[in-house]
Amino acid sequence: MIAGTGIKSATSVTPSFRVGDERLVKLTINAARKVTALLTKQGRPAGVLRVAVIGGGCSGLQYKMDLQDGPAARDFLVESAGVKVVVDPKSALYVTGSELDYVEALTDGGFKVKNPNAATSCSCGESFSA
Repeated sequence: MIAGTGIKSATSVTPSFRVGDERLVKLTINAARKVTALLTKQGRPAGVLRVAVIGGGCSGLQYKMDLQDGPAARDFLVESAGVKVVVDPKSALYVTGSELDYVEALTDGGFKVKNPNAATSCSCGESFSA
């Protein structure tokens, strides 16, 4: 704050998110290309990929991915393969060490998560338990 004015100076503003590294989540080149293409198509080339874990699916937990403009408060921000990825603190407990890939195939294609924390996963690969 500038003394007595009640106005915050630009140098005292701290980001409300934390910066992490690829030990949290890593994208393959194929996944990065696909995310970049989707962000560009949506008109937000400076956007981020949000990776979250929510309750549901046949194994109890499932991944949720979304494209957003930027990180929210308390998020972890990771840059991997040139793409900014954000993860909320609760989801970070489940995805730490994961690798996100993208497979282009007629059947069984799309984004795939290789998660070392998954104790079991369902046969379709869309949900897991930890």
